[in-house]
Amino acid sequence: MRYFIQFAYNGTPYHGWQIQPNASSVQETLNKALSVLLNSTINVMGAGRTDSGVHAQEMYAHFDFETPIDIPTLVHKLNSYLPKSIAIFDLILVHDEAHCRFDATKRTYEYRINTVKNPFLEELSWYFNQNLDVALMNEAAKILLKHTDFQCFSKVNTDVNTFDCTIFEAYWKKENDKLVFTISANRFLRNMVRSIVGTLINIGLHKISLQDFENIIASKSREKAGFSVPAHGLYLTDITYDYIKK
Repeated sequence: MRYFIQFAYNGTPYHGWQIQPNASSVQETLNKALSVLLNSTINVMGAGRTDSGVHAQEMYAHFDFETPIDIPTLVHKLNSYLPKSIAIFDLILVHDEAHCRFDATKRTYEYRINTVKNPFLEELSWYFNQNLDVALMNEAAKILLKHTDFQCFSKVNTDVNTFDCTIFEAYWKKENDKLVFTISANRFLRNMVRSIVGTLINIGLHKISLQDFENIIASKSREKAGFSVPAHGLYLTDITYDYIKK
Protein backbone atom coordinates (compact mmCIF):
# COMPACT_ATOMS: atom_id res chain seq x y z
CA MET A 1 0.00 0.00 0.00
CA ARG A 2 1.37 3.39 -0.97
CA TYR A 3 0.87 6.55 1.05
CA PHE A 4 1.57 10.18 0.22
CA ILE A 5 2.63 12.43 3.08
CA GLN A 6 1.66 16.11 2.88
CA PHE A 7 3.90 18.21 5.10
CA ALA A 8 5.87 21.44 5.56
CA TYR A 9 9.27 22.29 6.94
CA ASN A 10 11.51 25.14 7.92
CA GLY A 11 14.73 24.40 6.07
CA THR A 12 17.03 26.35 8.39
CA PRO A 13 18.27 23.37 10.46
CA TYR A 14 18.75 21.08 7.46
CA HIS A 15 21.25 20.60 4.67
CA GLY A 16 18.44 20.22 2.18
CA TRP A 17 15.87 17.51 1.56
CA GLN A 18 18.06 14.63 0.42
CA ILE A 19 19.95 12.25 2.69
CA GLN A 20 23.68 12.92 2.75
CA PRO A 21 26.58 11.74 4.89
CA ASN A 22 27.43 13.69 8.04
CA ALA A 23 24.65 16.24 7.62
CA SER A 24 21.07 16.53 8.83
CA SER A 25 18.39 16.31 6.12
CA VAL A 26 14.59 16.41 6.05
CA GLN A 27 14.40 13.03 4.31
CA GLU A 28 16.52 11.32 6.97
CA THR A 29 14.49 12.90 9.76
CA LEU A 30 11.22 11.65 8.25
CA ASN A 31 12.64 8.19 7.64
CA LYS A 32 13.68 7.83 11.27
CA ALA A 33 10.34 9.03 12.62
CA LEU A 34 8.27 6.75 10.39
CA SER A 35 10.53 3.78 11.00
CA VAL A 36 10.21 4.15 14.78
CA LEU A 37 6.46 4.75 14.82
CA LEU A 38 5.64 1.99 12.31
CA ASN A 39 8.24 -0.40 13.70
CA SER A 40 9.55 -1.04 10.20
CA THR A 41 12.31 0.32 7.97
CA ILE A 42 10.72 3.15 5.97
CA ASN A 43 12.39 5.07 3.16
CA VAL A 44 10.44 8.00 1.79
CA MET A 45 10.69 9.33 -1.77
CA GLY A 46 10.35 13.11 -2.03
CA ALA A 47 8.54 15.12 -4.69
CA GLY A 48 11.76 17.01 -5.31
CA ARG A 49 15.02 18.16 -3.79
CA THR A 50 15.34 21.44 -1.96
CA ASP A 51 18.79 22.82 -1.22
CA SER A 52 20.24 23.62 2.18
CA GLY A 53 18.22 26.34 3.91
CA VAL A 54 15.28 26.27 1.46
CA HIS A 55 11.82 25.97 3.02
CA ALA A 56 8.68 24.09 2.00
CA GLN A 57 5.24 25.39 2.79
CA GLU A 58 3.83 22.34 1.03
CA MET A 59 5.83 19.22 0.22
CA TYR A 60 4.91 15.63 -0.60
CA ALA A 61 6.73 12.34 -0.16
CA HIS A 62 5.59 8.75 -0.54
CA PHE A 63 6.34 5.42 1.13
CA ASP A 64 5.04 1.87 1.06
CA PHE A 65 3.62 -0.07 4.00
CA GLU A 66 2.07 -3.54 3.92
CA THR A 67 -0.87 -3.04 6.29
CA PRO A 68 -3.54 -0.33 6.58
CA ILE A 69 -2.55 2.72 8.63
CA ASP A 70 -4.76 4.60 11.08
CA ILE A 71 -4.04 7.92 9.40
CA PRO A 72 -5.28 10.44 12.04
CA THR A 73 -3.39 8.57 14.77
CA LEU A 74 -0.14 8.40 12.82
CA VAL A 75 -0.36 12.08 11.84
CA HIS A 76 -0.76 12.98 15.51
CA LYS A 77 2.13 10.74 16.56
CA LEU A 78 4.40 12.09 13.84
CA ASN A 79 3.76 15.68 14.83
CA SER A 80 4.51 14.79 18.45
CA TYR A 81 7.68 12.89 17.54
CA LEU A 82 9.18 15.15 14.86
CA PRO A 83 11.09 18.36 15.63
CA LYS A 84 9.26 21.70 15.54
CA SER A 85 10.78 22.42 12.13
CA ILE A 86 8.58 19.77 10.41
CA ALA A 87 4.76 19.63 10.42
CA ILE A 88 2.70 16.78 8.99
CA PHE A 89 -0.66 17.79 7.49
CA ASP A 90 -2.01 14.54 6.11
CA LEU A 91 -1.36 11.00 4.88
CA ILE A 92 -3.17 10.00 1.71
CA LEU A 93 -3.69 6.44 0.49
CA VAL A 94 -2.95 6.40 -3.25
CA HIS A 95 -2.76 3.75 -5.97
CA ASP A 96 0.31 1.51 -5.96
CA GLU A 97 1.92 3.13 -9.01
CA ALA A 98 1.50 6.70 -7.78
CA HIS A 99 4.78 8.62 -7.65
CA CYS A 100 5.12 11.90 -5.79
CA ARG A 101 7.96 13.12 -8.00
CA PHE A 102 7.01 11.99 -11.50
CA ASP A 103 3.23 12.49 -11.17
CA ALA A 104 3.38 16.14 -10.12
CA THR A 105 1.90 18.33 -12.88
CA LYS A 106 2.76 21.72 -11.39
CA ARG A 107 5.08 23.08 -8.74
CA THR A 108 5.04 26.60 -7.34
CA TYR A 109 7.82 28.48 -5.59
CA GLU A 110 7.93 31.86 -3.89
CA TYR A 111 10.99 33.95 -3.25
CA ARG A 112 10.47 36.36 -0.36
CA ILE A 113 12.36 39.61 0.15
CA ASN A 114 12.00 42.04 3.04
CA THR A 115 13.04 45.59 2.19
CA VAL A 116 13.17 46.72 5.84
CA LYS A 117 15.49 44.98 8.28
CA ASN A 118 13.50 42.59 10.45
CA PRO A 119 15.25 40.34 12.99
CA PHE A 120 12.26 37.96 13.02
CA LEU A 121 12.71 37.21 9.31
CA GLU A 122 16.47 36.70 9.45
CA GLU A 123 16.33 33.09 8.23
CA LEU A 124 12.92 33.26 6.56
CA SER A 125 13.32 36.07 4.02
CA TRP A 126 16.17 37.84 2.23
CA TYR A 127 16.84 41.38 3.41
CA PHE A 128 17.52 43.57 0.37
CA ASN A 129 16.89 47.30 0.61
CA GLN A 130 18.09 48.72 -2.72
CA ASN A 131 15.52 50.43 -4.93
CA LEU A 132 14.16 48.06 -7.57
CA ASP A 133 12.14 48.74 -10.71
CA VAL A 134 9.46 46.13 -9.99
CA ALA A 135 7.44 47.00 -13.11
CA LEU A 136 10.45 46.29 -15.31
CA MET A 137 11.13 43.07 -13.38
CA ASN A 138 7.58 41.97 -14.17
CA GLU A 139 8.13 42.72 -17.85
CA ALA A 140 11.19 40.48 -17.74
CA ALA A 141 9.25 37.77 -15.87
CA LYS A 142 6.75 37.65 -18.76
CA ILE A 143 9.61 36.82 -21.13
CA LEU A 144 10.15 33.55 -19.22
CA LEU A 145 6.75 32.29 -20.40
CA LYS A 146 7.89 32.47 -24.04
CA HIS A 147 10.77 30.05 -23.52
CA THR A 148 11.25 26.42 -22.51
CA ASP A 149 15.04 25.90 -22.44
CA PHE A 150 16.42 27.28 -19.18
CA GLN A 151 19.93 25.85 -19.18
CA CYS A 152 21.30 29.32 -18.40
CA PHE A 153 19.59 29.20 -15.00
CA SER A 154 20.59 25.63 -14.14
CA LYS A 155 23.35 24.54 -11.84
CA VAL A 156 26.28 23.31 -13.94
CA ASN A 157 27.28 19.63 -14.00
CA THR A 158 23.74 18.54 -13.24
CA ASP A 159 22.53 15.07 -14.26
CA VAL A 160 19.27 16.01 -16.03
CA ASN A 161 18.35 14.73 -19.49
CA THR A 162 16.70 17.96 -20.58
CA PHE A 163 16.72 21.63 -19.60
CA ASP A 164 13.18 22.14 -20.89
CA CYS A 165 10.56 23.43 -18.47
CA THR A 166 7.10 24.84 -19.08
CA ILE A 167 6.55 27.94 -16.98
CA PHE A 168 2.87 28.70 -16.30
CA GLU A 169 3.23 31.96 -14.40
CA ALA A 170 5.97 34.25 -13.10
CA TYR A 171 5.40 37.60 -11.43
CA TRP A 172 6.48 39.97 -8.65
CA LYS A 173 4.15 41.47 -6.07
CA LYS A 174 5.06 44.22 -3.62
CA GLU A 175 3.17 44.80 -0.39
CA ASN A 176 4.54 47.44 1.97
CA ASP A 177 8.03 46.28 2.95
CA LYS A 178 7.66 42.80 1.40
CA LEU A 179 8.47 41.77 -2.17
CA VAL A 180 7.49 38.29 -3.37
CA PHE A 181 8.31 36.52 -6.63
CA THR A 182 5.95 33.67 -7.57
CA ILE A 183 6.76 31.14 -10.27
CA SER A 184 4.94 27.95 -11.33
CA ALA A 185 6.15 25.31 -13.78
CA ASN A 186 5.80 21.64 -14.59
CA ARG A 187 9.37 21.10 -13.35
CA PHE A 188 12.38 23.07 -12.17
CA LEU A 189 16.12 22.66 -12.64
CA ARG A 190 18.57 22.75 -9.75
CA ASN A 191 19.14 26.31 -8.55
CA MET A 192 16.81 27.57 -11.28
CA VAL A 193 14.54 29.80 -9.21
CA ARG A 194 17.36 31.40 -7.24
CA SER A 195 19.33 32.25 -10.39
CA ILE A 196 16.21 33.58 -12.14
CA VAL A 197 15.54 35.84 -9.16
CA GLY A 198 19.15 37.06 -9.11
CA THR A 199 18.97 37.88 -12.81
CA LEU A 200 15.64 39.68 -12.37
CA ILE A 201 17.17 41.67 -9.50
CA ASN A 202 19.80 42.88 -11.97
CA ILE A 203 16.96 43.96 -14.26
CA GLY A 204 15.38 45.85 -11.37
CA LEU A 205 18.68 47.57 -10.63
CA HIS A 206 18.95 48.56 -14.33
CA LYS A 207 22.21 46.64 -14.64
CA ILE A 208 20.87 44.69 -17.61
CA SER A 209 18.07 45.33 -20.12
CA LEU A 210 15.12 43.24 -21.27
CA GLN A 211 17.06 42.45 -24.46
CA ASP A 212 20.01 41.34 -22.32
CA PHE A 213 17.61 39.03 -20.51
CA GLU A 214 16.47 37.51 -23.80
CA ASN A 215 20.10 37.09 -24.85
CA ILE A 216 20.99 35.37 -21.57
CA ILE A 217 18.25 32.77 -22.08
CA ALA A 218 19.32 32.22 -25.69
CA SER A 219 22.97 31.80 -24.65
CA LYS A 220 22.21 28.75 -22.45
CA SER A 221 25.22 29.87 -20.38
CA ARG A 222 25.01 29.95 -16.59
CA GLU A 223 27.95 32.36 -16.55
CA LYS A 224 25.93 34.99 -18.39
CA ALA A 225 22.97 34.82 -16.00
CA GLY A 226 22.81 36.66 -12.69
CA PHE A 227 23.85 35.65 -9.19
CA SER A 228 21.94 33.12 -7.10
CA VAL A 229 20.02 34.78 -4.30
CA PRO A 230 20.35 33.28 -0.79
CA ALA A 231 18.50 30.03 -0.12
CA HIS A 232 16.63 31.16 2.99
CA GLY A 233 14.22 33.36 1.00
CA LEU A 234 12.99 30.46 -1.16
CA TYR A 235 9.82 28.47 -0.44
CA LEU A 236 8.20 25.54 -2.22
CA THR A 237 4.56 26.55 -1.75
CA ASP A 238 2.43 24.17 -3.81
CA ILE A 239 2.55 20.86 -5.68
CA THR A 240 -0.33 19.70 -7.89
CA TYR A 241 -1.40 16.13 -8.66
CA ASP A 242 -4.33 15.22 -10.91
CA TYR A 243 -5.60 12.65 -8.41
CA ILE A 244 -5.32 14.71 -5.19
CA LYS A 245 -8.03 17.26 -4.50
CA LYS A 246 -7.36 20.29 -2.31
